[in-house]
Amino acid sequence: MKIHNFYAGPAILPKEVIEETSKEILNFAGSGLSIMEISHRSKEFIKVMEEAVSLVRELLGAGDDYEVLFLSGGASSQFFMVPMNLLNEDEKAAYTDTGTWASKAIKEAKLFGNIDVVTSSKADNYTHIPKIPALEDGYIYLHLTSNNTIYGTQYKQFPDVQVPLVADMSSDIFSRQFDINKFGVIYAGAQKNMGPAGTTLVVIRKDLLGRVKRQIPSMLKYENHIENGSMYNTPPVLPVFVSMLTMRWIKKSGGVAAMEKKNIQKSHLLYQEIERNSMFYSPVNQEDRSDMNVCFLLHDRNLEKEFLENCKKEGLVGLEGHRSVGGFRASIYNAMDIDSVEKLVGLMQEFERLKS
Repeated sequence: MKIHNFYAGPAILPKEVIEETSKEILNFAGSGLSIMEISHRSKEFIKVMEEAVSLVRELLGAGDDYEVLFLSGGASSQFFMVPMNLLNEDEKAAYTDTGTWASKAIKEAKLFGNIDVVTSSKADNYTHIPKIPALEDGYIYLHLTSNNTIYGTQYKQFPDVQVPLVADMSSDIFSRQFDINKFGVIYAGAQKNMGPAGTTLVVIRKDLLGRVKRQIPSMLKYENHIENGSMYNTPPVLPVFVSMLTMRWIKKSGGVAAMEKKNIQKSHLLYQEIERNSMFYSPVNQEDRSDMNVCFLLHDRNLEKEFLENCKKEGLVGLEGHRSVGGFRASIYNAMDIDSVEKLVGLMQEFERLKS
């Protein structure tokens, strides 16, 4: 029986990437060594890192004014590394509060400068993306979370503001097209659309660096990682390698434009069924619904366990909503084929037939 992986992260990977990785775990690049034991200073791995950086540039359209890093620590480490490297204590940055991870980023940033939360949807349980007001002068950057995995909301268009955007794109990186020139920093944990857990992508505009007056610990200073090609310390070799393979797969599959088209087809199919089906509903404002994480509920919450059991019997796993909100969450990242969404839709229709 095919297992349909709807987990939010670590998440589904392309089958061919898993198959290629399994071969290289046994014998990497004909070296007789596993990718898990190869030296990160070897010419074979340096080639991997160089290709990974090149693919990021190509897929995102990042020019020479941007640096590309693969770091450890997850996106959560970027919550403090960004303000530590970009914001002086007497300066201010604007933040949007659209969910749990945005709120965590705000908390960390307050340790390093003056943080203004310029808009928030917390009062409405994060069920929509709030409008960004006109920003006053003096902000160094505007931080936002592009896609909110827990609540199922997503910025459909990025704001036009007079300061660089800084974005946590952990759950929708490489899933849709956007103009990178609006952004000063993009960061993303790999474990949604880019690869396995263990590495974090950071894309940063060069002119933002070297401004802060504070002393920064060596491991937390972007310039040190840039100067050493993401090898200031031993990088997460296997996650970087699998991320490189995943980006190869994206490129071969038609690039980000093709991913966007496929993702919209999947999400529209599922949202259409949620709207049609008398058993289910979405709590998220329609115009802000995520194409990556589709959150929905049963009108009768007492039936949640039964529906999840039906799904698991048919090989659909990972559909439980985040523990803080309950209900259901279908994470339909790049590597998920539309047949998995069709299977879920069929089970929803069958559940309605049985309970009506």
